[in-house]
Amino acid sequence: CEDCGKSLIGECKLHGPLIRAKDRVIPSRARLTLPHYLTLRVLELRAGNQQILGVFAKKVIQKRTQFGPYVGQLSTKLTCYDESRLVLQVLKDGGKYFLDTPNEDCGNWMMFVRLARNQEEQTLVAYQHCGEVYFTTVKPIEPHTELKVWYAADYAKFMEASAVFIKEESDVCPLPPAAKEPIDPWICSSCGSTFATFALLESHQCIHKDRV
Repeated sequence: CEDCGKSLIGECKLHGPLIRAKDRVIPSRARLTLPHYLTLRVLELRAGNQQILGVFAKKVIQKRTQFGPYVGQLSTKLTCYDESRLVLQVLKDGGKYFLDTPNEDCGNWMMFVRLARNQEEQTLVAYQHCGEVYFTTVKPIEPHTELKVWYAADYAKFMEASAVFIKEESDVCPLPPAAKEPIDPWICSSCGSTFATFALLESHQCIHKDRV
């Protein structure tokens, strides 16, 4: 203790504990790669309060806009399976490998894009090109619309999947009705702060731009 000059095990009984300063939380690699015109929103909760995120447009995204490549670890076995996301594989050196993303520091923002349950809600198509996986928009995406993806026809054959996916049942537990519109739905991709409106988020992001 610098006040009484004693070396103590634990806190000083006379002067009390130290004031602990926490390090700033650093966003994951996947969150840092999110383009500025996209945002993450918390949609649902799974068992154990695990959050299910979705990627939403903040402005109009034109048809035939390409995203990628998808970043993941090449693996012969999928270690992290999420039924709300696409399983992706690529052909490398004659072998077929999974693009595995066991955590947010092993991938980019594309790992958050959820699969489309039908053609109506599909906004992206996934395909393989030169050993990489890309997502391309199949229609103009309006602001506040979620980006959802399914396999292109040739890639569906490669993945041994159907050309269109229709999900009949879900083990995902939706939020209660009162919580479906969260108070702070807009999340800052730089620091993780949440805001009630997109306008507030835009104003907040100006702070990051000024610091840069």
